[in-house]
Amino acid sequence: MKPAKLALEDGTIFSGICCGADREVFGEVVFNTGMTGYQEILTDPSYKGQIVTMTYPLIGNYGVNAEDVESLRPHVEGFVVREASRQSSNFRASGRLQDYLIQHGIAAIEGVDTRALVRHIRTQGAMKGVLSTLDLDDRSLIRKAQESPGLVGRDLVREVIPAAAKDWSEGFSSRFAPSTSLYSKWRQPHELRESPHVVALDYGMKWNISRHLVEIGARLTVLPGSATADQVLAEKPDGVFLSNGPGDPSALDYAVSTIHELLRYGERKRLPIFGICLGHQLLGRAWGGETFKLKFGHRGANQPVLNKLTNRVEITTQNHGFAVAPESLPKSVQCTHFNLNDQTLEGMRHRELPVFSVQYHPEASAGPHDSSYLFAEFRESLAQYRR
Repeated sequence: MKPAKLALEDGTIFSGICCGADREVFGEVVFNTGMTGYQEILTDPSYKGQIVTMTYPLIGNYGVNAEDVESLRPHVEGFVVREASRQSSNFRASGRLQDYLIQHGIAAIEGVDTRALVRHIRTQGAMKGVLSTLDLDDRSLIRKAQESPGLVGRDLVREVIPAAAKDWSEGFSSRFAPSTSLYSKWRQPHELRESPHVVALDYGMKWNISRHLVEIGARLTVLPGSATADQVLAEKPDGVFLSNGPGDPSALDYAVSTIHELLRYGERKRLPIFGICLGHQLLGRAWGGETFKLKFGHRGANQPVLNKLTNRVEITTQNHGFAVAPESLPKSVQCTHFNLNDQTLEGMRHRELPVFSVQYHPEASAGPHDSSYLFAEFRESLAQYRR
């Protein structure tokens, strides 16, 4: 029952009790509207540099397990909830959320009026904050929050990318793959000998993306997001995937340069490229577009997106604080998806080349699965332009 405090840079203070590691952390304070999926959120590398507030009032009720993680460890800086459940009421649970947070050194606070906090962020915008169990002096905490580094201009990708290239072969088990049937036609034994080779640039990639790429029949090689175009092309890929990741895309000139070179190569060789989230933003910048910071971002599993190609609405999972400005893109790029809440750009594709991207997460775990068709489209593009 140790006291804890969350201080925002504008001087707002929220008090509660510690339900995680006993420490002090800094980050941009954001909120996620998901009712479930807290373990996936904790382990998503895209949350590096952020203190995440869950809007659903009871978190931790189904515990944690080794199967629902999206990376080797949690990446959030801090975690804010209304109530942290001490019971784990699920047959798959192997432990409690509180123990998991302590084990991985994640600062967390409960007893916070999360509804008031979220309304404040929605009005004022996401802002820097400090979460502490060590320093409980309001003035000191506010000063620390104001002096802490924000997300703008920071390269957080370097802190989450893998150290070396690796091959990935894990797909889904039948028990946890509701969308597997979508890809069954690509998993025939005779085709496995001719699997297209996909090189994924990992800027902080969720494991479920890798599983989807395997499920469409691809042979997957994962390279660090700092890899050069020459290193990518040395793998002789049939297609390239650009992953999600944390932070400000404007700070990643090296990644934009690599993608620009791959696009130039693709103009001659018709190289399929598919980007998600940060990969979408980096692709937009490689096309000469601009990115900007959203007021409070999109984070949750209930974001409505209009697909302009089909005129259908998809319910999507999202996690991003930056967006591509559609008016800054060249005429050769078609804007294909828009967020129905604020009309921001959610998808784009080249009008002639097999290159496309989306801002949201079609690999969403635990759901929804409205947009998983995009992986099948990527597979069809790989088959059409096979080397």
